[in-house]
Amino acid sequence: MNNVFQKAKEYIYRKARPLDFTRWQYHFENGSKEAVLNTLSYYQNEDGGFGHALEPDAWNPNSSPIQTWFATEILREINFTDNSHPIISGILNYLGSGKDFNGHYWFNIVESNDNYPHAPWWDTECIGEHDDCNPTACLAGFIIKHADKDSKLYSLGCRLANEAVSTYINQGFLDNMSTVECYIRLMQYVEEADITDIFDVNALKTKLIKQVEHIIAKNTAEWETHYLCKPSRFIDSKESIFYINNKDIADYECEFLFNTQLDDGSWNITWKWTAYLEEWPIAENWWKSYEIIKNLLYLRGFNKI
Repeated sequence: MNNVFQKAKEYIYRKARPLDFTRWQYHFENGSKEAVLNTLSYYQNEDGGFGHALEPDAWNPNSSPIQTWFATEILREINFTDNSHPIISGILNYLGSGKDFNGHYWFNIVESNDNYPHAPWWDTECIGEHDDCNPTACLAGFIIKHADKDSKLYSLGCRLANEAVSTYINQGFLDNMSTVECYIRLMQYVEEADITDIFDVNALKTKLIKQVEHIIAKNTAEWETHYLCKPSRFIDSKESIFYINNKDIADYECEFLFNTQLDDGSWNITWKWTAYLEEWPIAENWWKSYEIIKNLLYLRGFNKI
């Protein structure tokens, strides 16, 4: 177990970008939130949104909802909730500006993506292929938790959350793990804000518990080489509401991670770009650092390291 941690640490110290280095230090070496926030701030634009390949599959420097969603995930990861901080107030300004928004959802693909290296799924040719509630459901939850309750933006967040949940409750299970994750975040944000009158939180929770069990890939033999949904996408410890229904496969993922760590301390990235092949190895390295941190947090959540 210590060897797994040491190899992962060596990769981070040798190859991680500054943001992931400070995230590593925060989680595993008593590093500060301020260091994470400082490096994160360099990805934020004047309009408050995020770009600059914060999400490593899109190198667009311009603000976009997906890159901004990625920033909210990092803020959540370090449990940072100061609404007066420029990063959070900037995100709220971006979301309230109407940019990259059609009145019902934020666009998960923006046209300027095509001008910079990117994965094929962020190309404008894929507009319409992604679920509209990714990342809108999550961003609506972020607004509900962080915006002023008397603001127009808060009212917008409540409306979008209600629309998203109504759409989800009245359909079958989803097969897009990113969209499922956005609904889980929405549920968590609303619970943390202690607000009960936007939608039926218990109904959403009940469906999501079944949804997670449905979407986790049961063919573990393909986990190492295929982009599939593993328990760690939604479960971080045995205290998770999703653990009990997925106990065996969630426990197995710990064993899987011990057995599949590469010699350099990273884990295999199970997706690739089909264009911009010179840039892809750089993005792959960034993703490896991100996955190392995620995997070690999972192992720690299960008291394995």
